[in-house]
Amino acid sequence: MTTSAGSPRTLADALRAAGDDALAELLRARPDLLSPLPGDLSQLATRAATRVSVLRALEHLDTFTLQVAEALAVAPQPCPYETLAGLLPGAEERVPRAVDTLRTRALVWGGPGQLRLVRTVQELLAPTAQRPSSTGLGPTLAEAASGMSPRRIQELLTAAGLRSTPDSVSALAALASLVGDTERMTRLLDAAPEPALAVLERLKWGPPYGEISARPAPHLRWLLDRGLLIPVSPGTVALPREVALHLRGGRAHRTPRPLPPELTAQASHDPHGVDAAAAGQAHAALAVVEELLNTWGREGPPVLRAGGLGVRDQKRTAVALDLPEPEAVFWIELAYAAGLVAADGEANERYAPTPAYDSWLEGSPETRWGRLIAGWLTSTRVPGLAGGRDSKGRALAALGPGLDRGPAAELRRGVLRLLAEAPAGTAPEPAAVRERLTWEQPRRMPAELRRLLCEATLAEAERLGVTGRGALASYSRPLVRPPAPEPGDPEAAEAARTGSATDTPLPEPTGPETTAAVEAAVARLAVLLPRPLDHFLLQADLTAVAPGPLERDLAHDLSTIADIESRGAATVYRFSPDSVRRALDSGWSAPRLHAFLAERSRTPVPQPLSYLVDDTARRHGHLRVGAASAYLRCDDESLIEQLLADRRSESLRLRRIAPTVLVTTAAPGTLLEQLRELGFAPAAESAEGGVVTVRHTAHRTPPRRAPEPAPDSPPTADDTLLAAAVRAIRTGDHATGTARPAARVTDPADGRREVPRTPADETLAALRSAARGGALVRIGYVGADGVAAGRVLEPVRVEGGFVTSFDHTAEEVRTYPLHRITGAVLLPGEAPASGAQEARRAG
Repeated sequence: MTTSAGSPRTLADALRAAGDDALAELLRARPDLLSPLPGDLSQLATRAATRVSVLRALEHLDTFTLQVAEALAVAPQPCPYETLAGLLPGAEERVPRAVDTLRTRALVWGGPGQLRLVRTVQELLAPTAQRPSSTGLGPTLAEAASGMSPRRIQELLTAAGLRSTPDSVSALAALASLVGDTERMTRLLDAAPEPALAVLERLKWGPPYGEISARPAPHLRWLLDRGLLIPVSPGTVALPREVALHLRGGRAHRTPRPLPPELTAQASHDPHGVDAAAAGQAHAALAVVEELLNTWGREGPPVLRAGGLGVRDQKRTAVALDLPEPEAVFWIELAYAAGLVAADGEANERYAPTPAYDSWLEGSPETRWGRLIAGWLTSTRVPGLAGGRDSKGRALAALGPGLDRGPAAELRRGVLRLLAEAPAGTAPEPAAVRERLTWEQPRRMPAELRRLLCEATLAEAERLGVTGRGALASYSRPLVRPPAPEPGDPEAAEAARTGSATDTPLPEPTGPETTAAVEAAVARLAVLLPRPLDHFLLQADLTAVAPGPLERDLAHDLSTIADIESRGAATVYRFSPDSVRRALDSGWSAPRLHAFLAERSRTPVPQPLSYLVDDTARRHGHLRVGAASAYLRCDDESLIEQLLADRRSESLRLRRIAPTVLVTTAAPGTLLEQLRELGFAPAAESAEGGVVTVRHTAHRTPPRRAPEPAPDSPPTADDTLLAAAVRAIRTGDHATGTARPAARVTDPADGRREVPRTPADETLAALRSAARGGALVRIGYVGADGVAAGRVLEPVRVEGGFVTSFDHTAEEVRTYPLHRITGAVLLPGEAPASGAQEARRAG
């Protein structure tokens, strides 16, 4: 943030002296300052200095910039630049950039000779007895001795060889002058006993506090008498900051870290092999999600009373998918984040696929993959937390509340950015990725959560096909990099050519940037995915091998008549009496089965498989089960005799009422199931005597939206909105200095006219027209209380189901969901020259 030649007196003055670009950069780096929009620069400075906002800003500083801020916090205020650089020896070249970052984010103000930390930053970073600093420094001599008696302070002067002073203030100043003088301190320490020097050596890098008895040893008494240790509470002494800095040679930190850790390589692969492996994983991911949702479409698991998926149902789903539980939870959460599964909302609430799943199935493989990736990138839910407990000891369940973590989406994109920094085909060490993320934002989240998210992101990227063999696939790079540079921008073109992703802005987790990035990745993936096959290979061991992805209808039919035995590059299906019986129950006939196998197999149909089909079909339906409670009939009396003689059927309590008819008190479904367990092939019978074909009706929820991410900070505003905000703040600042603030812009008929109610297409057209032309529009908006009220807006952007505008009714920038707007009417007349309009005209 560039300031004028004269040194500003306050942060607000520094902001007034800054250019519009600097203010826009501040609002971009700290988007929380935009809502609500400050009325003038004084309000902006006040809000930038609030504790909550400063804590959020500190979370986004890298390790070295934070070290510079901590060095400023222990330096005298105002601090000359040379003094600050002296506190960070060996890293002087990187200090200017760190100071510029702090100034850009309004954490530091003042010229190079008078650098000042914002007071809130000083309070948060300066060391205290209750909150030690990472510098390891303690309180200043004056702070530590603030509770000392005047007599004791004079005694310290005498013991240090200094003259007495008339008051305590001058006495402390004399002591501070002593400990700040390198030569005199060196002479004083040269006379110190060896044990005293050992004590100072232990305390100099922190923590700067130690315990002491009521009768200290002679070497401790020597330090206490000369003010090198100061009692701060009964039994506790502190090493003054000035003394520690002298012992350290003026270093604020033991090890300044101006450069990020190196991303060491774990392995290096051929980039084409990486793309092939990743594309295979991408296709496998689609198969897993489809199998999961087809299973839940037949019989979805119930929703727990507190929300989420029960442990037993989680285990059952993992067994059905043949996956470890943690991986099954990931796929469940991914389908939920993509809006493909939700609770059905019925009396006995269950999870089921949404109608969006049917649309998803109709898409191409790459399009379906893109929807999964969009949900993964934007989601703030952490599947790895399922099975644990929250801070109150409550269990965390998959699909339940409590799994959202605000930084999750940001860290996920950060991992991808680091993977993109590595050369093509190179897989970085996971530990190196985690260390780099820690260096970039050490205060962003707890270390354990960062470790969990980092490890989970790397594993999930591999499962989804974003990476292959640990390296980022070439088609995934649009997920990290911005769009291609404009013609005539040599620096951006060079960065794109070399593949450097350092300092590259990431797409926002929601919004058009993410949509464009995913679309670009999908377009690149399309050429790598294998084309679906229209055939399979039958084996003599009653298996069929699909050497690649099958056409959707073929895969559905094959999974109906055979069970999936293994997945991978090739999927193996196994035929069994149960699987063939399942096909017959679904309405297939033996001739149809033979024709399907002969037509779709590139190898001859093995004789054992033909025998299996014929034998199962011959026995299928000989036994007929109907409602009595249940009855069973069979034209073959010998089969009836066999069933009655079988001791395993005693629990059914079958009773013969005719040579070919048995009845039981068991329900028809129970009778069917137990007969199949006994090795028979019964069929259900209708009231008319016909065979009932068993067809599973896929259950769907009512239309559901994907869950909204829950980030812990607002999204970064785009250039148009930033320009509008800066102009509005500047206008307000001029107004406060010359005249009273202008009255709110409202519709003169606001109190007399009904709330606008227009069709959805007309509402959208009016908002878009106002956004293009800089006009005012009056809307009806239904608030959280369900009451519709009128508002006057100056729209800036209409997209993604939201309208972002300057609300003249509330005098701030707001974003409204379109589905809660009852109508919109353009207001006649010239719109006011507000910030949004000026930015639009300038553009």
